[in-house]
Amino acid sequence: MKQLITILFIGIFSFSMAAQEKVAKIEFKETTVDYGTIEKGADGVRTFEFTNTGNAPLIISKVSSSCGCTVPKKPDGPILPGETGEIQVKYDTKRVMPIRKTITVLSNAETPTVALKIKGEVIDPDKTSVLEKRKKSVMEN
Repeated sequence: MKQLITILFIGIFSFSMAAQEKVAKIEFKETTVDYGTIEKGADGVRTFEFTNTGNAPLIISKVSSSCGCTVPKKPDGPILPGETGEIQVKYDTKRVMPIRKTITVLSNAETPTVALKIKGEVIDPDKTSVLEKRKKSVMEN
């Protein structure tokens, strides 16, 4: 009886070790994209590039944003080991304000949840600050 239990234990242990060897790993080139200072209505599309550095196909199941002003797009199919892919993010640049958003990526990778960030500022070039208006003299008109 002890031999049977020992054989079962060794079999289950070696099976679990073999199952753990095949795993997808997601490695991003950058986890933060800086838009810098962009004008209202400018192109708000940016991409996060990544590579599957594991030895199993990488499947991205969901990509979501912390706000409705940011729309992420995930790859359609699996990313095979050694291949690269990208997650496209479109920010609504009609909103004049600082950009600080998080994009959450869920996958079958060794690290199943990854947080990506975008930052920057959208400005309206038609609006001038009070300081710039004061530089003009009343007499110049």
